[in-house]
Amino acid sequence: MTISNFTRRAVVGLIAAAGIAAPAAAEVDFSGKTVEWVIPFSETGGSAKWANFFAPLLSEALPGQPTVVVKFMPGAGSTKGANWFQEQSHDDGTLLFGTSGSTQFPYLLSDPRVRYEYNDWIPVMASGTGGVAYLNVEDGAKFDGSANALKDTNFIYGSQGATRLDLVPLLAWQMLGMNVEPVFGIKGRGDGRLMFERGEANIDYQTSSGYLGGSAPLVESGQAVPMMTWGALDADGNIVRDPTFPDIPTFKEVCEATDGCETTGEAWDAWKAFFVAGFPVQKLAFLPGDTPQEVVDAYTAAFQAVTERGDFADISSKRVGKYAVFVGDGSKAALQTATNVDDNAKAYVLNWLKEAYGVELN
Repeated sequence: MTISNFTRRAVVGLIAAAGIAAPAAAEVDFSGKTVEWVIPFSETGGSAKWANFFAPLLSEALPGQPTVVVKFMPGAGSTKGANWFQEQSHDDGTLLFGTSGSTQFPYLLSDPRVRYEYNDWIPVMASGTGGVAYLNVEDGAKFDGSANALKDTNFIYGSQGATRLDLVPLLAWQMLGMNVEPVFGIKGRGDGRLMFERGEANIDYQTSSGYLGGSAPLVESGQAVPMMTWGALDADGNIVRDPTFPDIPTFKEVCEATDGCETTGEAWDAWKAFFVAGFPVQKLAFLPGDTPQEVVDAYTAAFQAVTERGDFADISSKRVGKYAVFVGDGSKAALQTATNVDDNAKAYVLNWLKEAYGVELN
């Protein structure tokens, strides 16, 4: 399957699935209970902001209005938490697990640290996101919509690891001809932002929720300069401007304006394939695989109710961005989009990881 056909079919499938009505919830009562929503990252990143945004809304919508507490289990780029969740068996609906592209990518790349299987879990909500790369003020002054004037700069970037979601910015910067040296080992993208704030890094990227909550104030105060977003997909699978950041150019636009960067060919196809797997369906919420159907239906109905709130579009755009949210069968379709990439794209990325960072996964 070609990349273009994959993206087109995936987007159309998600749009169709998102319109499926949620099933009626059976008699399930969470009164007096506490739901633990485990996030396999630190409390400073975009996944934390995503879960903390949805948690009180979910609490209000679930029958019995249980307390929903977000807990963090960082480590090994989120594979530690995902491996832990694989072993859990909670059939009373009091355990929820959240993943991001940094959990999906090791799975897609057959990372030997992965001992989890997405198909064993039950998705109940999925949402897209975007990403924004930004520069320090000195280098931001050189940015003119292309990376031509940035190619002689030595950049430092705080990274969770090249096999995580960070591979999208790392590959993009390499395609632009930029010299970006990653410092691996941070536990979440928020820690990368803190490195940038302390002057230990001079380039950074955040997913939309992390950017809105932590990086946009740096831009507003004159401490950072936006460079580009990864963009969004239209109904035909084309990359267009991110609806949350319509004034910031996409990587595709910057690439087209930069000498030596191509938006066709193997590198572009690989970058786009992993962008599609990592961002339009970037964050997912799961119940354990043995959860009874009536509990699954209760969560589906609750998340559906959250998205149908009259104020949801307004409050979500400010906290997590203007992106689609999928529930029920829509979240199942979203999961398939997030956990499949073209074999050629996978092979290209595996070879790039070996050549650029000495990472061998096969």
